[in-house]
Amino acid sequence: MKKIFLLMFTSLLALVISGCNDNKQEQNKKVLKVGMELAYPPFEMSQKDGTPSGISVDFAKALGASLGKEVVIENIAWDGLIPSLKTGKIDLIISSMTITDERKKTIDFSVPYAQSSLAILANKNSGIKSIKDLNVAGKTVAVKKGSTGHIYAKDYLKNATVLVFDKEAACVIEVVQGKADGFIYDQLTIYKNYAKNMDTTVPLLASFQDSPEYWGVAIKKDNPLKKEVDAFIAKAKEDGTFETFANKYLSDAKKTFDKLGIPFFF
Repeated sequence: MKKIFLLMFTSLLALVISGCNDNKQEQNKKVLKVGMELAYPPFEMSQKDGTPSGISVDFAKALGASLGKEVVIENIAWDGLIPSLKTGKIDLIISSMTITDERKKTIDFSVPYAQSSLAILANKNSGIKSIKDLNVAGKTVAVKKGSTGHIYAKDYLKNATVLVFDKEAACVIEVVQGKADGFIYDQLTIYKNYAKNMDTTVPLLASFQDSPEYWGVAIKKDNPLKKEVDAFIAKAKEDGTFETFANKYLSDAKKTFDKLGIPFFF
């Protein structure tokens, strides 16, 4: 009798555990974990109370709504984003990430949703007028670790001294204080930091690359979610979703870019 009772109890316990696992799996299916570094306004940032906000946050929420999933934003340091994607801690990266051949070796990307080019924030007294002026012995360039500006400096600025920092703000301070001659980053960031430091910096916004950089949503290799993300991006471009983001967060910058004849993000 005890054996029968034990067998019945074991079977019931297995059913309960199985049910809990099924519920957990079902719950996970309804949640979309999106990783981003909340340190790049107006794309990725946080409000005073810590609530994530910005273009990428709005983008993630719109994507989640179209997929019928609740979006959870995971604030992760830049160099931890791709490892977090690979290990399954997050489902996607939407963090103004440039699509590169090197990154595509280990992760997949959606179709591009935005484009940008590198630019230079130069110290006003540096004499820097072009990228060639930075590639000179004695010149110092600041870059953010892991960014495409960092990659560009390693590949093409062999004669300059390259200072690598974890944060964008640290790079800007180096230029403002004259410790670095220039900071290489995307055009919008350069424009915004110049607007805050007009007395000490000069923005060189014209692209010095052969072709623009394209941003994409990063996805784990061979994840079928890529097709759904691609479809959403195509639709969002057609129905004006991205234009709405630009008007909400980037109206002043867009006017400046249009005036200078520089292609805008969306």
